[in-house]
Amino acid sequence: MPDYHVDHLTHLEAESMFVLREVATQFREPCLLFSGGKDSICVAHLAYKAFWPARMPFRLLHVDTGHNFPETIEYRDAFAEKVGARLLVGSVEESIRSGRVNEETGPNPSRNALQTVTLLDTIEEHGFDAAIGGARRDEEKARAKERVFSHRDEFGQWDPKNQRPELWTLFNGRMRVGEHFRVFPLSNWTELDVWRYVQREEIELPSLYFAHDRKVFERDGSLLAETEFTRPSDGERVETRTVRFRTIGDVTCTGAVESQASSLEDVIAEVAAARKTERGTRADDRRSETSMEDRKRQGYF
Repeated sequence: MPDYHVDHLTHLEAESMFVLREVATQFREPCLLFSGGKDSICVAHLAYKAFWPARMPFRLLHVDTGHNFPETIEYRDAFAEKVGARLLVGSVEESIRSGRVNEETGPNPSRNALQTVTLLDTIEEHGFDAAIGGARRDEEKARAKERVFSHRDEFGQWDPKNQRPELWTLFNGRMRVGEHFRVFPLSNWTELDVWRYVQREEIELPSLYFAHDRKVFERDGSLLAETEFTRPSDGERVETRTVRFRTIGDVTCTGAVESQASSLEDVIAEVAAARKTERGTRADDRRSETSMEDRKRQGYF
């Protein structure tokens, strides 16, 4: 008889592990997109558990903008070494040097969108037929349209109207030569689920996720960290505030939130009471009403 009393997190964990095992079964050369952010850490942890005691059958792929928080890169390298994973880094800096993409100019330049070309080039170079990501449907309206197995055409493009049905948790990974899939094991998780799972599994996260003092300045409603890549413009005042980050990405577009949450318990309470999504702090998502969907159609994460 089925057990109807399995707790919520255990159900989500089992569902995600099933997805990861399906990827290992259906695809020849999958990779796991790893940014050093909490969602990709959670996916990597699930993969580690799903195949234990065997080695995780996915290489970790980080698309490095060159404008990351130092804490993120330090954590990324330490995590890969700890779990014995093979780490591959795609470099946006190299894409710029080779002329594949052009550095943005203007008042708010960012390399975030440039990651798309680097990602697609790396997928093609290494022959990856599936790229596992940590996106969740609750993050943003374009991501809410994603299937768990999300088909990409030979140009790496996503068409939300041309995705396969996934009735009864049946995933169709068939594809033509040159196509690939993005796979999202955390599709049915929420931000709060991730934090509660991190607490249950005692997963270590980058210090950026917890309250700390940092020099920041406000720009277009976002609190940006002062770094060598993000400098205040005229009229923007740098202040030291106690902040944390709900999401981690390129420093040029990742906003902080003022917070005193310095422990997992504090963060969980804060997230439970939040009325703004975590991507509400991302400046790149506010460039247009359809910013994320436009980027996803081009091959973004």
